[in-house]
Amino acid sequence: MSRLTIPQLNRRCFGIGAVIIAGLLGFSAYQQFVLGLDPCPLCVFQRLAFAVIGLVCLVAVAHAPRAPFGMVYGLLVAVSAGVGAGIAGRHVWLQHLPADQVPACGPGLDYMLEVFPLTEAIRMVLGGSGECAEVQWQFLGLGIPAWALVWFVLLGLGALGWTWFLWRNRTGGA
Repeated sequence: MSRLTIPQLNRRCFGIGAVIIAGLLGFSAYQQFVLGLDPCPLCVFQRLAFAVIGLVCLVAVAHAPRAPFGMVYGLLVAVSAGVGAGIAGRHVWLQHLPADQVPACGPGLDYMLEVFPLTEAIRMVLGGSGECAEVQWQFLGLGIPAWALVWFVLLGLGALGWTWFLWRNRTGGA
């Protein structure tokens, strides 16, 4: 049996990440279109973070990079996962606020993006609203944003671990 080269390993590892992301985004579409769970603005931002991770993974699969570029892709996945984890963490925090401290419901994301400058719309979304504090679905006691946080942390740690592996083996390109 022949050893796999770094580009082949990169293709496989980032391919696994792309499949995981496709599954997560597919499940979120199922929740929205089949179960009727409309995403709040923070959920939409989390989906965007997952999509960025998936896009980076797909580019890495197509590129099949040697170690230095594999590390760049790994760091991009880790940073995107960190941003997603921050958004999901904020969402989990909002869902655990006492009822009297939950912010009032704000305008929808479409309205915010049409009326306000992008930076202001992002600030408003990250501020949260009452609709983001609702727990609409749970599995094993965790809501959607908590599961998103778990996946962001796993993907980020996996990407950092892979980047570390490539750093340790950076002499090999073939």
